[in-house]
Amino acid sequence: MSALDRLIEADAVRRLWARDGSLFSRDPAVAASIKGLLGWVGLASSADDAALVLAEAAQAARRSGITDIVLLGMGGSSLAPLVLSEVLGGGEGAPRLHVLDTTSPYTVLRTIETLWPSTTLVVVSSKSGGTIEPNSLYAIFRQWAEEILGDEAGSHFIAITDPGSSLEARARADGFAAVFPGLPDVGGRFSALSAFGIVPASLAGIDVARLTASALEMEASCRVETGENPAAQLAAWIADCLESGRDKLTFLASEPLAPFGLWVEQLVAESTGKDETGVVPVLERAPGDARAWGGDRMLFVMRTPFDDELASVAARAPHGTPVLEIIIEDPYAIGGEFVRWEFATALTGHLMGVNPFDQPNVAEAKAATAAILEGTLAAPAPTMRLGDIAITTSLPSSGTGGAGTLAAAFDALLSGADTGSYLAVLAYLPEDREIVGPLADAVAALAAERHMACTLEIGPRYLHSTGQLHKAGPPTGRFIVVTTRDDAVVSVPGMPYTLGGLIRAQAEGDFVTLAKRGLPVVRVDLPQPAHGPVRLLAETLRGAGIG
Repeated sequence: MSALDRLIEADAVRRLWARDGSLFSRDPAVAASIKGLLGWVGLASSADDAALVLAEAAQAARRSGITDIVLLGMGGSSLAPLVLSEVLGGGEGAPRLHVLDTTSPYTVLRTIETLWPSTTLVVVSSKSGGTIEPNSLYAIFRQWAEEILGDEAGSHFIAITDPGSSLEARARADGFAAVFPGLPDVGGRFSALSAFGIVPASLAGIDVARLTASALEMEASCRVETGENPAAQLAAWIADCLESGRDKLTFLASEPLAPFGLWVEQLVAESTGKDETGVVPVLERAPGDARAWGGDRMLFVMRTPFDDELASVAARAPHGTPVLEIIIEDPYAIGGEFVRWEFATALTGHLMGVNPFDQPNVAEAKAATAAILEGTLAAPAPTMRLGDIAITTSLPSSGTGGAGTLAAAFDALLSGADTGSYLAVLAYLPEDREIVGPLADAVAALAAERHMACTLEIGPRYLHSTGQLHKAGPPTGRFIVVTTRDDAVVSVPGMPYTLGGLIRAQAEGDFVTLAKRGLPVVRVDLPQPAHGPVRLLAETLRGAGIG
């Protein structure tokens, strides 16, 4: 029976709109908890109601002389604003939106150097209020603002958080200008059209009413019979591909739309990657390299009407590759795409038999990070040192291939990999093209030579995205963790660690967690986050594709 027929038989569309948790679990307790997480169903209508109020708040911010908005958040609290900012922008005269979903000292220092407290509004965004990254960044930015603004600093901060959270209490105590409530029945990765997405978008000058109009139109389409329902069609396509052994969702988008892939990556990976199954998102740079596509690929194309290169991608794909294409004529149509993918991902979870609304393994790396910061857990000692580069391996039954070189470590890591495997390079580096560009090029070249899915993930962002999939999805991943000994000392006020200490602990915590699960992983510790060391790493990795 096809996946679409299974959705029809389960009456899945109607039951999802009815917020029926039993669509995802036969356990009454689990079904009840899932029902309490389906507040995103029909969310566009309430986002539409809020558009006018938010537009007025945005205008007030501009009148007060705000030129820059800095959003401190992670995962579901940051990716939608990041996508909206990069795809839509705010137009002439709108404040610039800087999304800091990182603990990189290099990035934080470089961002602060471009800002002035009196013209900056800082948005602290966290559902629970307890996430370590935005809390640490808030401490840094608060001290920065107080040094110039004194007692007026609080008026340059707002919070987006769920009612009753620790962040709400802190915002009240610290004199924030405003607190925007999240929705407790909407999980972070499904919250694009909640306050977590539309408040920063509105502040940055994006036309939220136009965005939600697109979302409302797609919601209406997602109510119709399953055979004509765009979300059901997408879910069925993904599930049928999985059934045929194609678990790598290759996402190709026209350049203006490419940032949307980051949001899709989190939604799909964190929702489906559990119980040793899952959809592995692979974000390709357009126009894509068909040499890299093996028999485990499904290809999703999101393109503008006049992107001739992507229009021909189906013809370039290997014979038999399933291709699904969506044409976006208006950039504001991504409001509708948020809706399409949320509904499709939920229905895919039903078809796979997994709960798409939990993330049971994300906490493992968080706990390991905390233990490293507390000194109760230590990262493994380096297996070898090559000049100022330290290498640590955890390769079951393999060692380092019998030679003490980085190339040998990579060869051992990739030994036995086939088209069903994938490589994830987990780079705790600044998201700066000059620095990570050579590594991105090497990852693409390796994928083409090995016909194997390869991804480049920026840490710690991926911990709140594909990290769930890495640990509990298909056990076919191979991992390279890239760290640096960043000597820029950025203290975190009130905390016993520096920002550099935090990002290293996050990387080491994930290394320990992956290794504990018996997954093959190599850590490469570079002397600094700079072009030279990263280029050397990239050249060695590129050479591994020749093996």
